[in-house]
Amino acid sequence: MVVAYVMVKAASGDADRIREAIADLDGVTEAHIVAGDMDFVVKVDVPEPGDVKRVAADEIQDIPGVEDTRTYIAMS
Repeated sequence: MVVAYVMVKAASGDADRIREAIADLDGVTEAHIVAGDMDFVVKVDVPEPGDVKRVAADEIQDIPGVEDTRTYIAMS
């Protein structure tokens, strides 16, 4: 299994809808609204490294209101 954390920047005012859309994606195990430079911290747990790209770059970035993502793969 590959665990990654995706930091998501989103348009303000639609946080609950965006969080729910992210949480519903296959491979997403946690999605939290946070204070700070980013708006959400998302934990992804998937079988292969390529699946991280699918979730972060393809699916999360396609959600209306998502402006930017930064992905960090856990090393242990």
